[in-house]
Amino acid sequence: MFQSERKPRILALTLARGGSKSVPRKNVLPIHGLPLIAWTIREALKSRYITRYLVSTDDPEIRAVAIEHGAEAPFSRPAELASDTASSLAALRHAVTWAETDEGEPYDYVIELMCTNPMKTVGDIDGVLEKLLTTGADSVIAVHRLEDHHPIRIKKIVDDRIVDFCLPEIPESRRQDLKPDAYIRSGAIYALKRDCLMIQGLRYGSRESRPWILAPEKAVNIDSWLDFKIAELLLSASDSERNPHA
Repeated sequence: MFQSERKPRILALTLARGGSKSVPRKNVLPIHGLPLIAWTIREALKSRYITRYLVSTDDPEIRAVAIEHGAEAPFSRPAELASDTASSLAALRHAVTWAETDEGEPYDYVIELMCTNPMKTVGDIDGVLEKLLTTGADSVIAVHRLEDHHPIRIKKIVDDRIVDFCLPEIPESRRQDLKPDAYIRSGAIYALKRDCLMIQGLRYGSRESRPWILAPEKAVNIDSWLDFKIAELLLSASDSERNPHA
């Protein structure tokens, strides 16, 4: 475990605007007994490392649900930072500035916990933070391994013909033979040094980023009704394991 004379100040943030189009009101929709955002709140509040956890939202209902489940939502995100075209980077920097102004002290690290992934656990959250604190990396990002969507199997259509997108496919290749292993950001957890976000303006870190590999069943990122239904089934199967005494 990370040891230091001064405990690092770690700000956890969840961005949850009210204007979702693909799955309207998804952040507060019930999924396996809890509003979607509550799954992230529940796990974040168990963390051994997080100093403060804030939800940034422009929506009164989301704010009320977040507070009901134990999170802080002490400010309203400005409308210009909550539109379809607003960047997450700008919203994160706004929230960090608000928290540091409120407390009169800067943070050392920032961890973004995306509520569109309800599968992550406190084990993942604290595992990411431990790796960030002990390796000296500028960021640690949750990723998952690509299986059937390996780059070698990705195609494009040119003149109504199927051609390789970037790499030639090996004839009759089995999934387990596809090398090197390929990974993609899971859209679950981004943790980084405060200055990486606030001074360098990097949400995803740099070449010094390290991976936190999520199991495939934890890699759901809800951006459609199909994602929502898959997550509901996975939560039903996994919640008894995460909370055996619930």
